Amino acid sequence: MSVDAVIFDLGGVVLDSPLAVFIEYEQDLGIPPKTINRHISVAGAASAWSKLERGELSMSEFYAAFDSEMAAHGLAVSGAAIMERLSNRTAVRPQAVDAIRRLRAAGRKVAALTNNWVNTDQSSKMDVLRVEFDVFIESTVVGLRKPDPRIYQLVCHQLGVEPAQAAFLDDIGANLKAARELGMATIKVVSLPDALRELSELTGVELIA
Repeated sequence: MSVDAVIFDLGGVVLDSPLAVFIEYEQDLGIPPKTINRHISVAGAASAWSKLERGELSMSEFYAAFDSEMAAHGLAVSGAAIMERLSNRTAVRPQAVDAIRRLRAAGRKVAALTNNWVNTDQSSKMDVLRVEFDVFIESTVVGLRKPDPRIYQLVCHQLGVEPAQAAFLDDIGANLKAARELGMATIKVVSLPDALRELSELTGVELIA
């Protein structure tokens, strides 16, 4: 089937990657790279991070739960410090926004699908991005987060397409795997220009200026 819709993750695709912030923080503390993210991934849906992204914890509740969770693994880290760094390091990538506009101009439907949390510091940035998409799905609003299959089904329903008609870009393998299992074409974003070249081939829309 043809690709009628493209679904973009935000952090690491349309915005700068939050994973880089984790690694910098770990370096500052002398923790091996990817340690924090690994513990979050292993804890899965029960982790404080997952609960925050589903809107089940306030930020203050998250700080206490996350710090305690990490302490159980012998890690003296601060959720508040991580969030402060993240709020200062989520710049919009103009090349991604340009690609989104080119896709819409070519008649493709475009959606954002992001795991996020309530953050008043970032609300204006989200408002700016929101107008670039036909559909904008935030985990904290809908109470579901990637890689739960239901959130992919929700975004496809709102776009009016079947999963097999959609392409999905993300920088996290587990999120891509879940989308692929539903029938979506998937692109892992390591280098944004490379990912957009691959998407150009998939959609037939020139996305590189």
